[in-house]
Amino acid sequence: MKDLWVFEKEAAGKGCKDIAGIDEAGRGPLAGPVVSAAVILPATFRNSDVTDSKKLSPKKRQQLYDVIYAHAVSIGIAIVDPIEIDRINILQASLLAMAMAVANLDPRPDYLLIDGIFPISTDLPQQPIAKGDTLSISIAAASIIAKVTRDRLMQKYHLYYPQFDFPKHKGYPTQAHKEAIRKFGCCPIHRKSFKGVKEFIYDKHPAKIRRTR
Repeated sequence: MKDLWVFEKEAAGKGCKDIAGIDEAGRGPLAGPVVSAAVILPATFRNSDVTDSKKLSPKKRQQLYDVIYAHAVSIGIAIVDPIEIDRINILQASLLAMAMAVANLDPRPDYLLIDGIFPISTDLPQQPIAKGDTLSISIAAASIIAKVTRDRLMQKYHLYYPQFDFPKHKGYPTQAHKEAIRKFGCCPIHRKSFKGVKEFIYDKHPAKIRRTR
């Protein structure tokens, strides 16, 4: 079995105690925020089910979300909304969210393990890891927290914009979502700089937003 503690052990060997894994959810959707999570796990944490959130069923993610919250030393969450995504682009918004999530940790970590190939803006020592959510237990835990948090937000947005059926596709560019954009136009949480949305900003039939109680 793959040892998902390899990177954490290497950092601990350098004298680091509080090692945080950082990941994000929501780079690809046409709507909604990008959400990042930073997680510090205790060295005693063991759960063989924790892995990349994309490999887990929604039910399993929910279960592991509760397990991680019950055992983590600290969890930091950060959300960057579609307006900021459009302003600075999705890559920069994702890196910003990661840095914000780290800033929300208490205690402050000694070392960061970041999913991906890009470093974030921080004075803390860090290690970007390509496909880190499949290689590091801390990053995998962060991926689960970020994914569940974002999915719950998209379910709440459904109360305001039910015509887009966000609980079903979470804002990703499914055929049904793209057809809804063509029919209703875009709503306030759509990313107006994204292909598949920007073409419909000036549509003659803008989104008919209605609130439901």
